[in-house]
Amino acid sequence: MKPFRFILLALLAPFAGNAQHVTKLNLKPGGKQIISKQIYGHFAEHLGRCIYDGFWVDENSTIPNKDRIRLDVVDALKKIKVPNLRWPGGCFADEYHWRDGIGSRSERPKMVNTNWGGVIEDNSFGTHEFLQLCEMINCEPYFAANVGSGTVEEMAKWVEYLNFDGISPMASLRKENGREKPWKVSFWGVGNESWGCGGNMTAQYYSDLYKRYATYARNYAGAPLKRIASGANAEDYDWTETCMKNIGNQMWGLTLHYYTLPTGNWSKKGSATDFNEKQYFNTMKNCLKMEEIVSKHSAIMDKYDPDKKIALIVDEWGIWTDVEPGTNPGFLYQQNSLRDALIAGTTLNIFNNHSDRVQMANLAQTVNVLQALILTEKDKMLLTPTYHVFDLFQVHQDAKYLPIDFVSPDYVSENEKIKALNISASQDATGAIHISLVNLDPKNKINLKTSLDGLSWKSVTGQILTSKSVTDINTFADPGKVGISKFNGAKKEGAQLSVELPAQSVVVLKLI
Repeated sequence: MKPFRFILLALLAPFAGNAQHVTKLNLKPGGKQIISKQIYGHFAEHLGRCIYDGFWVDENSTIPNKDRIRLDVVDALKKIKVPNLRWPGGCFADEYHWRDGIGSRSERPKMVNTNWGGVIEDNSFGTHEFLQLCEMINCEPYFAANVGSGTVEEMAKWVEYLNFDGISPMASLRKENGREKPWKVSFWGVGNESWGCGGNMTAQYYSDLYKRYATYARNYAGAPLKRIASGANAEDYDWTETCMKNIGNQMWGLTLHYYTLPTGNWSKKGSATDFNEKQYFNTMKNCLKMEEIVSKHSAIMDKYDPDKKIALIVDEWGIWTDVEPGTNPGFLYQQNSLRDALIAGTTLNIFNNHSDRVQMANLAQTVNVLQALILTEKDKMLLTPTYHVFDLFQVHQDAKYLPIDFVSPDYVSENEKIKALNISASQDATGAIHISLVNLDPKNKINLKTSLDGLSWKSVTGQILTSKSVTDINTFADPGKVGISKFNGAKKEGAQLSVELPAQSVVVLKLI
């Protein structure tokens, strides 16, 4: 498709009938910037029922599985084209010793998972099992190595075990355990949350330690590493400054963790399902803070890396609420509502719009933990509203980013206001344009009248995710209550695109 200029003039009319707001929205031709598919990654920690009773079933289970890996979960993740999966943690990574999870399962030592509920970890799901899972999903593995309680030698030998195709002690051990050829794993995290559960380190101490670990994590033939430093917690900009200054181009990427807390209070985060509009508004305000946080960390990185060679990797994000009543507080099991889908769509739009720096991200977590895509209960499985957002947004993976400028109408609650509308757009290899729109306002629709200058297009189609209430959830009794349906609110009127975006909705349009 020839380059074009797409100028979108949007008339944004509040449902309540107030004066119309006219907004210019410019969607410009894309350059070379690509929305990396790795932004759509996920996270599987040895925490609660994510691995055990999530991905991994009992050896005598009648649930359809392959070598104990649950097939319905695998099929669901393949459908949304999961690009990468982070493992084994999280906080668990810095107490995990990989050699406990290889070899005969009957001989693997048991350990206490001190971070998450004090339960016994039997190590039946280890390195080989995780890599088989990734092969079944058709995604890249992302390993988090133990820096907190581990050693340089331990990480170095794990890399050798996985990546070296030759004669060495670790390559021989791998072959003894049934794998002749190396997996050639690229993504390697050097520790996790080293400012907290990964060792309570200072930024200076960690950045020096990183260089030591990274030095001995070798590049073997055909297996160059993408070494990832443990980055900042939310607004800790000093951590990013120190790592960029002290580590620089010795890392492929630097992480960032930020969770949306409904109340903003870690001790009383708020319910996943029982909330009013004021609590909903506060949650969305906290979600939108991701824009500011990513922008400020990116600005620091730009100072030391103006060519943007180092990736910002948001490898833990999502909403974190109080656990479901009656469940183990250490298992972090929470329900997933339409509110959470709106958070997912908004956050992915933010990442898409910062894809010059954000090259990878991982929602926390995949199954049965935090903002999960999938919930399981024995042989039952359901897809959460958040899963459906990833299904809708997969069209942006490795597509050309289209810059977009607009002014959003306000969503007003009492004496506060936030932006009601967020958008990102891309152009895929076929030339199709995809526009993802999220309306956070739970009461008011947004009407858009758009003229497209210089773009030849014949049709528009769309899909929508919404429900009657932002508290609506999918349950095992009603697993399809919140799901994707055809969107009929967009049409071509002469040379114009007309869109009526419902309240509390996620919409993805396709123009061809």
